[in-house]
This record gives sequence, structure tokens and C-alpha cells, in this order.
Amino acid sequence: MTFSQFGKKFTRHSGISQLMDDMNDGLRSPDAIMLGGGNPAAIPAMDSYFQSLCQSMLEQGSLCEALCNYDGPLGKDALLNALADLLRQELGWPISAKNIALTNGSQSAFFYLFNLFAGRGADGRLRRVLFPLAPEYLGYADAGLEENMFVSTQPTIAHLPEGQFKYHVDFDRLTVDDNIGLICVSRPTNPTGNVITDQELQRLDTLARQHQVPLLIDNAYGLPFPGIIFSPATPLWNPNIILCMSLSKLGLPGARCGIVIANEDVIAAVGNMNGIISLAPGGIGPALATEMIRRGDMMRLSHNVIRPFYQQRVAQTIATLRRYLPPERCLIHKPEGAIFLWLWFQNLPITTETLYQRLKQRGVLMVPGHYFFPGLEADWPHTQQCMRMNYVPDADKIERGIAILAQEVERAHRERIG
Repeated sequence: MTFSQFGKKFTRHSGISQLMDDMNDGLRSPDAIMLGGGNPAAIPAMDSYFQSLCQSMLEQGSLCEALCNYDGPLGKDALLNALADLLRQELGWPISAKNIALTNGSQSAFFYLFNLFAGRGADGRLRRVLFPLAPEYLGYADAGLEENMFVSTQPTIAHLPEGQFKYHVDFDRLTVDDNIGLICVSRPTNPTGNVITDQELQRLDTLARQHQVPLLIDNAYGLPFPGIIFSPATPLWNPNIILCMSLSKLGLPGARCGIVIANEDVIAAVGNMNGIISLAPGGIGPALATEMIRRGDMMRLSHNVIRPFYQQRVAQTIATLRRYLPPERCLIHKPEGAIFLWLWFQNLPITTETLYQRLKQRGVLMVPGHYFFPGLEADWPHTQQCMRMNYVPDADKIERGIAILAQEVERAHRERIG
């Protein structure tokens, strides 16, 4: 059996596949301490809400209707219209349902959009996706049909009080030339919890328009929903921006519902790709989201339930980390959003890949940092010194995991001395 070039590329080892395998195994092992995956927290108030919502929709017949019928290739019309109305009202954006398409999860949307604007052109030239701020989401790294389709830029690092730091876009290093087909940034950033500033975002938007390429903003954790963002940030959209959103971090990752907001030409292209690849997006997530918007619950829950939960949990987790790991052992990226902490073991004598393997042997699952630098061409030791930690499990599990992490860090330092 011989695979094509496509088959060989998409069957080899990838960071995102390893992460999802680990998460699947860990979720089904009662003893595993899951500090690695991107599964959102089981917030009791949200779980109760979704159970009640599904029961109500089942009794009304709308849940069965969503299960038993195809939607169009752009997704459920009712959600497209409701979401356009919501974004006009909340943010004042001049959009209609023609500016929105749904996909089977944001990962599908990234695959579509990266390959729509980058890759091998009719002239034979390779155009690339530019990540202006590394580290970035590991799920991007293998989503290109062509090899070497991504390029990223090393950030500047601002050292902050209390053993924290923050990445910033290094505009002096950033190069946008004719080989760039798309600029992509996540806000808040997975893995670091970084929120690029309004000024940084405006500069990226200006650069994108100057070079006549789209700016893709991955808004899976951001505003207006699910609102897991703890620092001042102004949402941005214009016809040159492609904004990707999701229902996953509301607490519905199993619904696999991604949302693309863009100009009408891009939306038409996404709909065409949906039709060819999957006929239509799934209907359950959109049906739930439509009802949430109709009831006025989407924004209320994001603001009053989801954001406060994560804000309290991240403060609690940082306090626990500091009981076990002082700043000279571990720096923490300033947590400005998303559901992760990004840990920098600046003086660790082993790589974080080795640390990951040692933790895994003890039942603690985190993610080594080197996966989060797609397209970074310069050799940078920092990539081997960081780990991503999910802070959504129960506090006792987090503390047990952090205690084991601290033990393994100290073990590595003792080995160097010995």
C-alpha cells in the first residue's frame, strides 16, 4: 500500500495528534492528572445550563430537527442571522449573515484558510502564512498542504514583577514581503495566555492591508464570547480581517462548531470548501447557540459565569505554583486570557521534552513548549525551556500535579550538580 504525498504528510507524527491522544487517554484514566489538553472546564453552572437547554429543545422538537436534517454548506441560517445581529448590536460591526460561515470546528477553518491563501500558486511560487508572534497554537503547525508553509517571528520579552513576563511582537524583526499570503495571530494566545495589545493589533492590520493580504485573528477564547480574557482589549474586524470563533470554550467542544467572520468572497469560498469536504457543518452546536442568543444567554453567561470562573481559577493556580516553584525555578507568562499557563524554566538542565516524558511516567500530562513555534527558523534555546499547563482541573488535582512537577524540576537540578 503506497500513500500519496498528501497521505505521507498527514499520516506522520504531529504534535496536535500526540496532544489529542494524550488527552483521550488521560480523560479515561481516573488516576491521570490532565494539565495538558485544551478541554474546557466542566463549570457546574454551565453543565446545568446545557442540560436544561437540551431538555427544553428536545421537548420543543428543535433538537431532533437539528439532528435529522442537513444545513446548507455555510451552516445553519438561523445562527448566521442571529450571530450577525448580535455582533452588530454588541460591537457595531457592519456585517450581515453573508459575512459568516460555520465549519466543523475551528481546526477545519484554519486548514481551509491557510491553504486558501498560502501554498503553491499558479505561478509555482510558494506563499506562506506568517505568525508575527511565536509561540503560537500547535494545531497550526501541520495544517499546510505544502511543506515549509509557515514562518514565524521571535518575540521580545518584557520581564514583569512577581516572576512574570510577557511576549510582544518584535516589529523590527517582522518581515512582510511578497512571499506572505496570510498573517495569523491568536488573541488571547494559545499557549501563553498572551493578549497582544490594541496597538500591536492595529499595526498588524495596517501591515496586512499595505501588503494586500488578510489578517486572520483566532478568537477562540476572546470577545465577545466566550470572553476568557482578563486584560483590556478591543475586538477588531474589517473586510480585510478574517475572525475565527468557536463554541468549544463556552463548554461545547464536542459540538465541533467553528465560526468564520470575513468578507463575502472569503465566506463564499469557505462554503464551497465545506460542501466539497463535508457537505455541511454539523447542526447541533449551531442549534444550541441560536437558542442561547435568542434567550439573551450567550453574553450573560460569558460575562457572569465563564470569565469569573477562569479568572478565579488562574489566580488560585498561580498561588499554588508559587508555593512549589519560586521565580528562580519557573517564570510565568502574565495570564491575560485563555485557559493555560505558560511556564518558562529558564535554567532547567534538561529539555522540556524530557521533562514532559518524566511527568507522563508519573501520570501528569502537560505539553512541551517546542511544539508551539511553527515556522521559527532561527535556533532559539527558549523553545526547549517552556511548558504549557492547563489550569482547568479541580484544585486538588492541580496541586498534586504541580507538586510532582516541582519534584521533577528539582530532580533535574540535582542531577546536574551530581
